Amino acid sequence: MNFGNKAWVVGAAALIVGLGLGYWFGAAQGSLKGEKVGYDSGYQKALADTKATQEAVARNATDAAAKAANPFQKQNPLQGVTANPFQQAAQKLNPFAK
Repeated sequence: MNFGNKAWVVGAAALIVGLGLGYWFGAAQGSLKGEKVGYDSGYQKALADTKATQEAVARNATDAAAKAANPFQKQNPLQGVTANPFQQAAQKLNPFAK
């Protein structure tokens, strides 16, 4: 083998060893912290996210149903209407006419 071929073989071997060590070190760091790593961690996060979304949708649906069924939530249609609407206009146009 000449030097060019040896360089390729050594480079490929170093790349494979580096990838293997990186994978092992990454998994070891997650295990030391008590975290699940790899597929299990993603799956658990997806399950938790789905469950939280379903709970939020159910909570919003029950709140909407409770508001619709409660007759005391109705608003007064005349709320904010004054007996004489021209009184406000007169006060704004002539502030000394109090």
